[in-house]
Amino acid sequence: MSPHRNMRGNMREVMLAAVPSLRAFAISLCGNVDRADDLVQEALLRALANLDSFEPGTNMSAWLFTILRNLFRSEYRKRRREVEDIDGSYAEQLTFSPEQSTRLEINEFREALKALPPEQREALILVGASGFSYEEAARICGCAVGTIKSRVNRARGRLAEILSIEGASDFGPDRETRAVVNSDLLTRRS
Repeated sequence: MSPHRNMRGNMREVMLAAVPSLRAFAISLCGNVDRADDLVQEALLRALANLDSFEPGTNMSAWLFTILRNLFRSEYRKRRREVEDIDGSYAEQLTFSPEQSTRLEINEFREALKALPPEQREALILVGASGFSYEEAARICGCAVGTIKSRVNRARGRLAEILSIEGASDFGPDRETRAVVNSDLLTRRS
């Protein structure tokens, strides 16, 4: 097998491994699973079409997140003229009543995330849920590392306030949820 073919195979594996995180990030950006799936698919197609522009040795996952984020921003600018569901009445019709307290917590958490400014939500998802370093998140968002740190800190503080969280153990049994809400601020509030 040629080294070029082997490298492309490894890139494919890395791209496929990033899909769940890309999907979660896309959902956090647009709040709609179907649109998020379309966004991920389009990002992967663009990445494949522009694979020659990827610099080997750099973070493939960060490159994919950047493509996805840029696609979302472009789509957002195009859709700005659409009628929004400001009061949530349309979205409310699409949901079903939760049957377990865990679902209630997840829905409460999703609502709290929606209440965050988009820049804070994006930074928090990249660092807290997707596991990117502050530096990688800053490159993805095209801003300074300090800006990302500030956005994450403010987002965590606001989430703790909205959800009345006094410690990381107050919300969510899973590691991902705790990673998003966990910070020094939360432990100081206890």
